Amino acid sequence: MSLPAWSAAARARVDARLLARFGDAFPEAFAAACRYPIETGGKRFRPLVVLAAAEALGHDSPLAEAAAVAIELVHTYSLVHDDLPAMDDDDERRGRPTAHRVYGEGAAVLIGDALLTEAFVVLAEQGPAAMPLVVELGRAAGHRGMIGGQALDIGMDGRIGDLDSLMKLHRGKTGALIRCAARMAGLAAGANAHSLQALTQWGEAVGLAFQMADDILDAEQDAGEDGPPSYVKLMGIEDTRERARALLDEALAAVAGLPQPQMLQALARHAVEREV
Repeated sequence: MSLPAWSAAARARVDARLLARFGDAFPEAFAAACRYPIETGGKRFRPLVVLAAAEALGHDSPLAEAAAVAIELVHTYSLVHDDLPAMDDDDERRGRPTAHRVYGEGAAVLIGDALLTEAFVVLAEQGPAAMPLVVELGRAAGHRGMIGGQALDIGMDGRIGDLDSLMKLHRGKTGALIRCAARMAGLAAGANAHSLQALTQWGEAVGLAFQMADDILDAEQDAGEDGPPSYVKLMGIEDTRERARALLDEALAAVAGLPQPQMLQALARHAVEREV
C-alpha cells in the first residue's frame, strides 16, 4: 500500500475516535468548543507514527490505537495554547480562526485543559496494560519534554543563539512527542529492549529532522531579527538540508531490522523530504 493510501485510512480511524470524545461535556457549547480544534484537521503526524511503529513490529491493537488518539489530543492542546495572545498570538490555524478567536481566551485555555486531560482518560480506559504508556506520554508532554522546550522557546533560559541550545529546545518542543509516539507503540506491543531502542532512535532522529524541514520551508517567513530562532539562520539552508538528510538516514537504518518497517520509513522520508 502507498503511504498516501495508508495514511488516509489511518487518519480516518484516529479522527473517528477523536470526534467521538467530548459528547458528554457540559455545557453543550463547551462540547462543540472542545471538538473545534480537532475538526480543523491537520497532518496527524504523531498518531500516524504510533500506528506505523505498531505495524513495524507486526502489532496492531486497541492499546496502540488509543495511544494514537491520546498523543493527538496532547498535540492539539499544545497548539490551542500556543496560539493564545500570551504565547504566539496567532489568529489562524489550518486555515480557520484559532480557538481563542472563536470562543475567547478563557475558553481556549479550558479547551486546551480538556484536551490534555482527556488524553490520559483515553489511555487509562485500556486498563493496567496502559500504565507504561501513561508514564511515557506524561514525561514527553511535561516539563521534561514538550513543555520544557516551550519554556526555552519563550526565553526562560535566555536567547537561543547557538546550535546546541536550539537542538535542546526542539528535542523538547517538537521532538519529545515524536519520540514518544514511536516508543508508545513499542510499549503497547511489549517490544524487547532492542526493538524499543530502534524506535527510540528513529523518534529522536526524525524529531530533529522534522523541525529542520519546517525551518527550510519557513526560511523566508522566519527571516529577520523578529523571526524565531531556526536552523537555517544558524547553519544556512544547504547545511540544514544536509543535516536533516543525515538524520533521515539514521532513522531509516535504525528500524530496518524490524519485521515490517516500510510505512515507518516512508513516514520518515515524507517528514524530511516534503516540499509543502
